[in-house]
Amino acid sequence: MLKSIVPMLNRAMPLMMAAFLILAVIQVAVMLHLSLDGLWRAIDWMRPAYLPLAGTGAALTALGLAYETSAEKLARRGLRRRKGLIMDVLSRLTNRGALEELMAREQRETVIDAEELAASLRARVIGQDRVCEDIAQQLRRRLALQVRGKPVGIFLLAGPPGTGKTYLAKQIAKQMERPLLHFDMTQMSSPHAATQLFGSPKGYVGSDTFGKLTGGLKDQPDAVVLLDEIEKAHPDVFKKFLTAWNDGHVTEASTGEQVSTTRAIFMLTSNIATDALTEIADRLENEPDKMRAESVEALKRAGFAPEVLNRLDRIFVFRALRGLDLARVAALEIEAMIESYGLHVETGGIDAALLFQVMVKQKNLGSGASARDLVRSIEDMVSESLIVARQQGAKMVRLSAGDDGVRAEISKDADVQLGRLSH
Repeated sequence: MLKSIVPMLNRAMPLMMAAFLILAVIQVAVMLHLSLDGLWRAIDWMRPAYLPLAGTGAALTALGLAYETSAEKLARRGLRRRKGLIMDVLSRLTNRGALEELMAREQRETVIDAEELAASLRARVIGQDRVCEDIAQQLRRRLALQVRGKPVGIFLLAGPPGTGKTYLAKQIAKQMERPLLHFDMTQMSSPHAATQLFGSPKGYVGSDTFGKLTGGLKDQPDAVVLLDEIEKAHPDVFKKFLTAWNDGHVTEASTGEQVSTTRAIFMLTSNIATDALTEIADRLENEPDKMRAESVEALKRAGFAPEVLNRLDRIFVFRALRGLDLARVAALEIEAMIESYGLHVETGGIDAALLFQVMVKQKNLGSGASARDLVRSIEDMVSESLIVARQQGAKMVRLSAGDDGVRAEISKDADVQLGRLSH
């Protein structure tokens, strides 16, 4: 009963408003002690305005009725931008401007600025300028494709350990504002490891949750998928990825649901055939196409899975860090370690002799030395002095190398330099 009365009252609202308005006028006249003759004179004085007011009221009433009759159709068609008296639901419930900016950014990303991306990568990944430029160009071309049916890109970053392969993949995700799904493939060396990534079939342990890869891509389809040390994964894991790269989807084992991979970027890293790839990179530095062709053959000879190589869009060969490039990486690692102790390093505050010692240690480890080895060397040399400096209340330090080891000296103008850093 009540449900049928409410629509009738809504339709009668204009008449009710007119009645209330007439009553209000009468009440005002009574309160002001206006005579009936005076009221008639006022009504007569307003006579020229009757027709415009009536026309406006009729037009508004017609518009209201038209909007009400079309409300259901509008709801079925979805959101509608409304200006004026009726507030858009997005303006009422969220920051509509920010939402429109995010949508515009997604559209702009289909054509990225390769030079800007390459410059950002070169500034952060030391000693791999050619790789940064090549991969930025590849991403620009592949993101511009309208119909692909496969991932945006499947790239192999090959070369010696400690040259920035994993770091480059992370920086691509950061600079392109994409989520990162990082998997250590050394943990995928058993035939059952595929269940961690692609889920478990019904009836098996873990079948009530999605795999780490399938679940990640379902929630974040435009992710950068980083597969570290891909050559150490079990062949059964490789087979699962072939479908993701060939058909543009992966299948979640627990539900059979197909999760699209067409918006993802796959970055694979490998430390296999280090010596051969280093020699090729040095010999064919100015012939990138020939370098990639010989690199493929070197990887095949080293036992890299041919079915994976055949599905790669591009192979990027990283060169071993030498000379000042190694010193730059060492300086950045030292700065990061100092900041991890809650301290800052003074401008020019890392002794050149300390950097030289780190470089010599890394060189003595040979071509198999990794970034972890570099970090361990630095930690062994400077951590104790940093602990002592922090206990003494230091905010900013400078490191000097002497016969008795590395000393962290407290900077005297720490407050001035910290003020500059904050600006």
